[in-house]
Order: sequence, then C-alpha cells, then structure tokens
Amino acid sequence: MENLEASFEDRFAARTQRIQASTIREILKLTTQPGFISFAGGLPAADLFPIDRIGEATQRILREQGAQALQYSTTEGYLPLREWIASRVPGATPENVQIVSGSQQGLDLIGKVLIDPGSRVLVEAPTYLGALSAFNPYEPEYVSVSMDDEGLELGALEAALKARPVKFMYVLPTFQNPSGRLMGLERRRALVELARKYQTPILEDDAYAELYFDGKPLPTLYALDHALGGGNVIYLSTTSKTLAPGLRVAWVVGPRPLIQKITFAKQGADLHSPTLNQMLVYELVRDGAWYGAQIDRIRQTYQTRCHWMLEALQQYMPEDIGWIVPRGGMFFWLTAPAGLDSLELLKRAVEEKTAFVPGQPFFADGSGKNTLRLSYSSASREQIEEGLQRLGRAIHRMLGRAPV
Repeated sequence: MENLEASFEDRFAARTQRIQASTIREILKLTTQPGFISFAGGLPAADLFPIDRIGEATQRILREQGAQALQYSTTEGYLPLREWIASRVPGATPENVQIVSGSQQGLDLIGKVLIDPGSRVLVEAPTYLGALSAFNPYEPEYVSVSMDDEGLELGALEAALKARPVKFMYVLPTFQNPSGRLMGLERRRALVELARKYQTPILEDDAYAELYFDGKPLPTLYALDHALGGGNVIYLSTTSKTLAPGLRVAWVVGPRPLIQKITFAKQGADLHSPTLNQMLVYELVRDGAWYGAQIDRIRQTYQTRCHWMLEALQQYMPEDIGWIVPRGGMFFWLTAPAGLDSLELLKRAVEEKTAFVPGQPFFADGSGKNTLRLSYSSASREQIEEGLQRLGRAIHRMLGRAPV
C-alpha cells in the first residue's frame, strides 16, 4: 500500500511556518560528546534539588491523600496552593490565580488568549527566547524597545507607545533572561505609571525573583500597579528555579476576566496540571522556614558560581568583550565587537568542546549578532575555569589574535 506520510506536509496549518527547529539546538546536540563543557542551558543546579524532601512529601501525600492526588482535578489548580500564591501577591485572591504546567505553558495560553494575527506586542531587546517561541504561532507584530543597564529605556518605550497602541508589553524586570539585568525601583514605578497612562497591560515574567545575591527583593510590577488601583499587570512565576523544573508547577495571576479565559484555554490544552505535583509543591512551600532555607542555599551557591565565572571572564576574555555583572539569577550576558557573529563563534567554540547560546535569537528584530549568553548555575569551578579558557581561545581565533 502507498505510504501517505509525506502528504501531511501539505496539510499543515499556515502558522506552522512560524514553528521552526532551532539552529542553535541542532548545533548544541554536539554538546553530548565526552569532555564537553556547556554554558548554554539555563538549567537550575541539580545538586540543589531537595530530592529527599520531595521523596518524603510524595510518600506522605500518597499515603494520606493518594486517591485525590491521582485523580482528575479542577482546571484552575489545587486550591491550597492557589491560596498560598494569592497570599504572596498583593490584592490577589485564589480566583485571580491559574496554575499552569510551567511558565512556558503560561506564555502560550496568554498568547492564545490575547494575540490576534497582526497584534502588536512590545518586548525588550533582548527578550526571553521561549516567549518569542510561545507567541510566534499567534502571528504577532513585535515592537522591540532598547534597554540600558536597568532595563527598558523609558524614552524609547514612551515613543513606541505614542506611535501606535500595543496589545501588551512583555517584561522581565528581575534578573532578566538573557541579560541578567535588574530593573531598579524608580524605573519600575515609572514603567507601571507609563503603562497605565497608555492603558497598555504588562505581562511580568518573574521566574528569577528569588535568586538575588544581596539586599532585599524589589516590589513586583504587579504590586506597584496594585498600589495605583490594579488591573493592568499579569504576573507569571514558577517553582522551577527554587524547587525543581521537572515538577512543571507555575502560575498566572491577573484580572479575573483574563484568568477565566486562560482557564478555558487550558481546558483545551491539558485539562489541568498534574494534581500530585501541585500537592507536592504545596507540601514543600507551606513549611516557610524550610522553603526559605532552600532558597538561601540556592542564592549562596549561585552567587559563588557567578563569582567564579566573573574571575574567569576577567582572565580569559579580550579587553573589548563586555559583560553585565549579575546581581542575581543564572546568566552572564556578553557583548563582543560589532563584527563578531556569535553564531559563527559557537561553531568555533564547539570545536573547542564548549558552548553558549548566541544572542541573536533573543532579539525579535533580528539584531544582537555580537551578543551571547552564558549560564553559571550548573557548572563547577573547574568547568567554569576550563570552559572559559576554551571560549577565550575561540574568540581570540575569530578576532585573529593570540589567546592570553
């Protein structure tokens, strides 16, 4: 009989043209080779996963609430967990909270609910690559706004909002992925006020807020907007960076009409996030003393690894390579001379058996060819030292210089 498999290509929806394999991912498949040192994946440190605590809590849940944990549940999510989340978000109630299967699903559902073909979506330059991947199938028109050391440049932002309305702006104010930038308090206030002035909702992605190294966390954009009356910020966060990403427990907090639509959209996607995982996360976080100690352990470890990477960058990078020194989070963001293409540099780095993520895919407008992202969260001191030495050799070769 005739094999009709190839004919499916003619049946794909037009939107699938916007869903493409990543060139970077294809190159990074090579990083599975023995001896490879990769700074590419934004992976939480597996050695910090609370495996024993998770095992004990799982057994307790199955012993005491096993039938509930393994049964279908409500789309909105496990109520005690939603109550805990609402207690941490100013002005929120459980009805403002939707549990999602990782922040990535939250981004997809928000895109599905808010974006029409041609909708203008304002993003930072650079912005989180996963958000672009989630939004792309819904065919938005991106408006990229430049950043300085504190995040979105307000003058450029207001000029963009004046020019034409946008459906919403997507912002990562705290230890931004990929750049690691931290938006200061006054900038946050000004951003929230500007968004309200132009009646432009903000989608605040707050995945890294707990990972600060020094000082105290800054108020979220959601909290600042609530102080002005609320209703203009959608808040997205997760336990992937503080517990374990494999649990896929995250949440969206927002105005009730929006949350209701997201709930309906999620019903069509997966009915609900895994009940056992939600109950497990609640069992872990409701012990505030233990959860606080867990976050402190992650902060201290990441701060140490960040310091190791800073020392290696200072030793092995050419003088005309610049970077942002993180105050938290998981990433260094490097800027090379304008003529250096980081995608080509990746190929040379792979030859040296090391890898990073080129910066261009983080720019919705296709710029940023001379930028790159390095993650220190999962690397040992020896890996950071050796890997940065290898990367330094690759950069010097590409610039036609002798390595230090």
